[in-house]
Amino acid sequence: MIQINSKSSTPIYKQIIDNIRENILKGILKPGDKLPSVRELSTMITANPNTIAKAYKELERSKNIEVIRGKGTFVAENYTPSPTDDKLEELKELMKKIVIEAHYMGLDKNYLIDLLSNIYEDF
Repeated sequence: MIQINSKSSTPIYKQIIDNIRENILKGILKPGDKLPSVRELSTMITANPNTIAKAYKELERSKNIEVIRGKGTFVAENYTPSPTDDKLEELKELMKKIVIEAHYMGLDKNYLIDLLSNIYEDF
């Protein structure tokens, strides 16, 4: 379900967020599905419970998941994506880095567009 790369420069909490969001997007996790508790997930991936809690708080803040006291943590039933200015700016910066990297690899705009289209279709 969640795979952590301990050699990655990406913080573990961010990897957890990205993994859960990807699993939701791919349909592996569906609305209403129960997620492991903080303790269960920390044992499964060998991470500090505070790291898991931080990831869950971020996912809850962005309304990807919901925490029901006494019952657990679930994939949100009524999640509706809504881009914020901060998130759009973050996405723009990521895309800028991709364009720069692609340029230095000798890839043209059409190749990038096709690649993005293929990745999008995979989800």
